[in-house]
Amino acid sequence: QVQVVESGGGLVQPGGSLRLPCAASGFTFSARAVSWYRQAPGKERGLVARSVSAYSSTNYADSVKGRFTISRDNAKNTVYLQMNSLKPEDTAVYYCYASGIAWGQGTQVTVSS
Repeated sequence: QVQVVESGGGLVQPGGSLRLPCAASGFTFSARAVSWYRQAPGKERGLVARSVSAYSSTNYADSVKGRFTISRDNAKNTVYLQMNSLKPEDTAVYYCYASGIAWGQGTQVTVSS
């Protein structure tokens, strides 16, 4: 079965950090573009970060540059989103997308004191 599954969401205080794993099954991430999107209540889903391939550059939304990092562990067939210096406006459901393959079900991130 081809799928991607996110995890690692939760409640964190402003200034804190979270790491979101996205694990693939039924296919390999290594040759595919993988992206993280997020959707806050009442807003459209938007791109947060993209890794074009295992050996290429990454792209980030302006709002997360310098705070978020997308990375891959090919041995584990997993892509990560490391989120530092979190702000309340980062609160959203975060989705992993393997280009042309599958969306994950999403994981909730809430930044609040």
